[in-house]
Amino acid sequence: MPDVSTPLVALDAVVIDTETTGLDTNRARVLEFGALRIDLGLLAADGFALRVNPGEAIPKSASDVHGIDDAAVADAPLFPDAWPRFVEATNGRLWIGHTIGFDLAVLARECARCELSFTPPAALDTRLLAQIANPNLPGYSLETLSVWLGVVPGPRHSALGDAITTARIFEALATKLRDVGVRTFGEAMRASSALTQVLDEQHRAGWVEVATRPVAAAHAERVDSFAYRHRAGDLASRPARFIAAGQSVQAALSVMMNARVSSLFVSADGQPAQASDCAIVTERDILRAFNANAAGAGAEPVGGFASRPLEAVATQTFLYAAAARMNRLRIRHLAVTDDSGEVIGALSARDLLKSRTSEALALGDEVGAAIDGRTLAGAWAKLPRVSAGLLADGMDGRGLAQVISHEVAGLTARAAALAADQMHRSGLGPAPCGYAVLVLGSAGRGESLLAMDQDNAIVFERGVPGGAEDSWFEAMAGRMNDMLHEAGVPLCKGGVMARNRPWRGSLEDWRDRVGGWVERSKPADLLSVDTFFDLRGAAGDLSLANRLRAEAYDAAKGRNAFAKLLVDTAPPTDSSLGLFGRIRIFDGRVDLKKSGLFGIVCAARALAIHHHITDYSTRERLEKLRALGLGGDQDLKRLIDAHGLFLTLIARQQAIDIGTGRVPTNTVEVSRLSKLERDRLVEALQAVRSLETLVKDLLFAD
Repeated sequence: MPDVSTPLVALDAVVIDTETTGLDTNRARVLEFGALRIDLGLLAADGFALRVNPGEAIPKSASDVHGIDDAAVADAPLFPDAWPRFVEATNGRLWIGHTIGFDLAVLARECARCELSFTPPAALDTRLLAQIANPNLPGYSLETLSVWLGVVPGPRHSALGDAITTARIFEALATKLRDVGVRTFGEAMRASSALTQVLDEQHRAGWVEVATRPVAAAHAERVDSFAYRHRAGDLASRPARFIAAGQSVQAALSVMMNARVSSLFVSADGQPAQASDCAIVTERDILRAFNANAAGAGAEPVGGFASRPLEAVATQTFLYAAAARMNRLRIRHLAVTDDSGEVIGALSARDLLKSRTSEALALGDEVGAAIDGRTLAGAWAKLPRVSAGLLADGMDGRGLAQVISHEVAGLTARAAALAADQMHRSGLGPAPCGYAVLVLGSAGRGESLLAMDQDNAIVFERGVPGGAEDSWFEAMAGRMNDMLHEAGVPLCKGGVMARNRPWRGSLEDWRDRVGGWVERSKPADLLSVDTFFDLRGAAGDLSLANRLRAEAYDAAKGRNAFAKLLVDTAPPTDSSLGLFGRIRIFDGRVDLKKSGLFGIVCAARALAIHHHITDYSTRERLEKLRALGLGGDQDLKRLIDAHGLFLTLIARQQAIDIGTGRVPTNTVEVSRLSKLERDRLVEALQAVRSLETLVKDLLFAD
């Protein structure tokens, strides 16, 4: 059974169909099996087909439908001999079929007759999925769905032919279902189970019910969180050790032995440089050099034995991601770079082994190896399960949000790289100038959880709106946004995406845009603008992102009217405390984003912009206000604690909801909270009540 968080577009499954002697599940016998594999969302080129001798005469009415008569199955195996071959073809996978409850009922009866074991597998019914995607169709036969979806059917009324048609329909339905908010296997199961009228009809017909809701495990499997709490910069050996490319192999060996290091970075002059301008030479490279030429290798230039390109990670890269990169590339050393891309340290496999990272690679480097939106979706699907495991290991919401935000940035970077490559391969050429892809909002702050949509932008070196450069980046961003949507990060309802002109432009365009915001804005002009000030570079020339961010904060410094407008245009906090301090609930839940989290985030961001606090996260911003002596120390501390509690409770609820096939939200089921947690939640919601007064005081504090 696949993980409930696996996207429908990235499932491993098998589509099955049977031809039978009739439609009465108590009497029908199997005449033909058909099966077609789906591997990571892709249909196999060929399938499995096997006819079965029912051991009795085939009714003419059945033969008239599928063309299988007694002569056609005379030499075919009986069911007990055919069944193991069919089971082997399905290979323990999720089954998909059209009105598959009928097939399961017939197979269960056949196995019972032959005293063979049969446990109904996890299954999806394309008839139910089609009704979820479009409840207004006049019917849901294979023919009707093929016309609606523009699917070319396989050979009709053969088991493999119908399996092929069903597979093509499922492939098309996955996109339609995404548009109505059903993306994953768990969500599809839950939505199917809500079609009670159809399910009741199938039950009365004697079919096996397939729309059972997935149930989360009582205890999530723990994931060693050490590698998800620490960054490459924490373990990197510093300073980075360099040698000039023209120095000898013997000189390199001497440096390694004296410094007790297993590698050296190689640059033109032996001085620190950008990772793109460096190579690396390791102990193994030296050994290979001497093995190839024992007498003369020592005098050879070390640059001739160095490995290129140099693989590097930023200081803020989590250890699990660094280890996964090594595993994927089968290397033992990585360079560690600063924000400018200069090599400042080294990370070795030995360092990672000491940190227990090898035990924590639940999230691998599949995102970095993805080749399209479908494979990105398959990689992204691991995140909810890992999140639940990290929470089980004691990680709080803030720590988990940093991991998720890191993955959002990585996913965005990979989608951007794939989109740029598609542009080049389609004849539109490479990027016309340097650029940076930005993540905004919660991902930029490092506060993303599992209920998210896209917030991204692009800054490029030069060009004018509508010009050649802008047109190239518009097309590239459109591909990137679509790929992220397919992978599981939905399009932003507010349009904050690089495909849209307000979120794309040259550095000069962005300067003008920011100037307009801070100097002459009206409230209507500032919708979604605040998320821009959370920007963080995700791909491309990150120095462009850093430069834009620094200039924006400089432009907004001390602009009281702008900061006030940011506060005034933020949605009002919806208090969830009623009389006597009781938590107001709706359908048993409280929305902690609307009632607290969003207000704290907006207030901290506006105050940070006004007081020129350039830290990224909400906690860092509030802590800096405390350090500067701005505002009541205890009031700010209560907000910091409330922010952390909201993130933790939301993260935990999202893990539970995803495990039961619910779409994750920012609401929390109050009945699941302990008395201590409820008491802490009341205190946190009370702290939010002081936000308006606190913000007004701090906006005009010296």
